[in-house]
Amino acid sequence: MRKLRYPVGMQTFHKIIEEGYVYIDKTQYIKPLLEQGQFVFLSRPRRFGKSLILSTLKAYFEGRRDLFKGLAADSMDLDWTPSPVIHFDFNAEDYSKEDGTEQIIMGFLREYEELYGRNAEDITISQRFKSLIRNAYKKTGRKVVILVDEYDKPLLEIGEDRRLLEKHQKILKSFFGNLKTMDDYIRFAFITGVARFTRVSIFSDFNNLNDISMANEYADICGWTEAELVKYLRPGIEDLAEDREENYDSTLKEIRRYYDGYLFAPRGSRLYNPYSVLRALTEKEIFAYWFVTGTPTFLARWVKNNGISPWNVNGIVATRDDLSSVGFDHLNPVPLMFQTGYLSIESYDRESQLYTLKLPNREVELGFYRLMLTAYDSRANQQGGPFDFAQFKNDLAKGDIHGFMKRLQAMLKDLPGKDHNESTYRAVTFLLAELCGTKTIAEHDGYKGRSDLEVFTNRFIYLFEFKYNKSVKEAMDQIRDRDYAGRFAMDSRKLYLIAANFNESKDKRGLEYEIADIMKDSSDR
Repeated sequence: MRKLRYPVGMQTFHKIIEEGYVYIDKTQYIKPLLEQGQFVFLSRPRRFGKSLILSTLKAYFEGRRDLFKGLAADSMDLDWTPSPVIHFDFNAEDYSKEDGTEQIIMGFLREYEELYGRNAEDITISQRFKSLIRNAYKKTGRKVVILVDEYDKPLLEIGEDRRLLEKHQKILKSFFGNLKTMDDYIRFAFITGVARFTRVSIFSDFNNLNDISMANEYADICGWTEAELVKYLRPGIEDLAEDREENYDSTLKEIRRYYDGYLFAPRGSRLYNPYSVLRALTEKEIFAYWFVTGTPTFLARWVKNNGISPWNVNGIVATRDDLSSVGFDHLNPVPLMFQTGYLSIESYDRESQLYTLKLPNREVELGFYRLMLTAYDSRANQQGGPFDFAQFKNDLAKGDIHGFMKRLQAMLKDLPGKDHNESTYRAVTFLLAELCGTKTIAEHDGYKGRSDLEVFTNRFIYLFEFKYNKSVKEAMDQIRDRDYAGRFAMDSRKLYLIAANFNESKDKRGLEYEIADIMKDSSDR
């Protein structure tokens, strides 16, 4: 059997087809997209296949039918007559620079003006773009196709710099405003991005822009269903299973746990992240690849500042309007978390028209928890130092809760910021335990009260109670008086009770703790 070639990071349709890389066919969407309307918008997370969809559309509009042999579009009743295609890709630029957005647009315009001409009297970006569309139409006799990739990157990269944000926003608004005024010359326009910034009015003039981001019929246009995964990539999964020395079903189950779970419309399919799956099959390792591909740095601060605890993210409820609009004015993180892929639809209640959201999979959990930990302490991004996750994980796995607490004590002593409280230390410990790969439950409602934090390994259970500027004794008394350990009476694992108090007094700042081994009924500090 011919070894599969995986197009990791490749976004060019013709190269994937011509060079024999695996291509999971999405060309069945071309015809309905053309019937959808003249101007179409799609929001999907980074690394989810938007660029490849645009490249596929580009090949179609260029009339390259040879590339589609054997694919769904080849058997459809489509007009393969070539059209002039103007393709803008906003990925490759540093938008923290004052003129970043303007420079990349000017570069696009110069490239296409070499093909279709430039009017000397045109000076501004808006004037040149209008003339470019008109000139392309006059030169070819065909209406123009406009494809825009990652239109929102200039905003997401500098989201908290209000002055620069407003400048980029103004340029983009002027740029995209041309599409509506030139609709007599445009055959089709397709715009993609991570977020639809409805509250910054870039598309305010676009009353005929059709947003298909949450449409059921386009739910699976990007990302892979499990049926597609198995159909096209089964040999690769089998190779990975052999390398892991386990059977095919076990490996598929782990791939599903890490990379499946995205849902963008109520009647869509659960989807896999294409980028991460391809990386796993190529590198023969199931790992959290997606987080490092780019996340708005301000997102964690939005979550933290809105008082959303990390353990309360699963189960957030929102309306469709909530999920469809992002703006920097109100700083609500939920829409951006959904559109960037940190949240996915878990269920939809048709009667109330409410969506319940969750973290889609283990890869996203690890990315989100790492992101949140950096909101509390930027040192979490550094190698080694106080955030040596391997050491924390080893302590929990072997039952060395004393070692774990000493590391935690040292780490929290230098925690940045001053607006700390009990929730701060509970959140940091929760995130730390989750990143160690343990099962972790925060604020469990018991019959006599709510426990702060419970951490589970194969051999041990750790029950934490946190206090702030109170006392270790008060924390331990609460654990015992409310019988947080009672529900584990029949559990064979060794159980530890950990009472912790963070003292902020000047002469004695730091974490105090007491550990009780409930099996031995002995305590030490």
